[in-house]
Amino acid sequence: MVSVAALFSVFLQSAPTGTSAGNGTNASGGAEAGTAVSRIANPAEVGPIGQFLRDLGVPYAAALGAAITFLVASVLLYAIGRAVVVPLVRRALDVRGLGDHAKRPLLRLTRLLVGFVAVAIAFGFAGYGSILTSLATIGAAATLAIGFALQDVLKNFVSGVFIYTDRPFRIDDWIEWGNGEYAGIVEDISLRVTRVRTFDNELLTVPNSTLTDGVIKNPVAYGKLRLSVGFGIGYEDDIEQAIEILTEEAERHEAILNDPSPVVHMNDEAPLADSYVGLTARIWIDDPSRGDFLQTRGEYVKRVKARFDEAGIDIPYPQVDLSGGIELTNQQTVPVRTDDD
Repeated sequence: MVSVAALFSVFLQSAPTGTSAGNGTNASGGAEAGTAVSRIANPAEVGPIGQFLRDLGVPYAAALGAAITFLVASVLLYAIGRAVVVPLVRRALDVRGLGDHAKRPLLRLTRLLVGFVAVAIAFGFAGYGSILTSLATIGAAATLAIGFALQDVLKNFVSGVFIYTDRPFRIDDWIEWGNGEYAGIVEDISLRVTRVRTFDNELLTVPNSTLTDGVIKNPVAYGKLRLSVGFGIGYEDDIEQAIEILTEEAERHEAILNDPSPVVHMNDEAPLADSYVGLTARIWIDDPSRGDFLQTRGEYVKRVKARFDEAGIDIPYPQVDLSGGIELTNQQTVPVRTDDD
């Protein structure tokens, strides 16, 4: 204990007092440092530990007692916070149905907040209340400066928290954004970026703010997905027969649900196009994924095409009929060359 007190005495003696003259910034910083050291060396209150050390005749008993009180209070408060607050937060996250991957960064953030609160309260227990006020002022100025410098990072961080709490998508979900320009399977969600694997097996690292600022389409958010498949038949074909074929093939396909039942109607945008009559089949699939979507739609179109061929129903391609005539003016006779010429 004597050696520790001696080292602490040397530290106090070598600390700047802030009375030396200099430029404004250095003088102010030295004064703040000297004031902080003075408050540490002479705390406003002498706690029980400091009083005990003073009774033993230990030098700087008040300062040592306050330091010991601060350390013990910080450790105990942090331990209590981790034992009480962290389990409560974990239980709340479980109630919301978050997975382990999503809970991990949020629990890490909770532990950091518990540590910060523990240190702040320990300052008060140790009699460093005025020091805590000074640190809060410095911290506010530093936070403002850091906020301007790292505003994009902080924006992505806050967006990551919103993604964890709002849950617009999860790991292994198929999402689309940017008006359909980007699409893929979510592989990882962090507090700053989200990693998406495209269907061409490319990795996209997307800032979280990009996803929260725009519209995200999640086709697999629910257990069922409706597909709209368009067909075109000739004007001379039987529309009712075509609708019957579309409905029968949807009911026969094992991956297409009967509840909700398939629905076939005239195309909403172009029921009577230039070269065909538009029909749309709306079918439902269960537990959808990108692969299921493409496979089911492809198989359904093949079966319908085969039935149309059997029934003599034509799927016309766009064509343009030209009519009229061509009138020539200023006609001239072109002389014909002979071998004699």
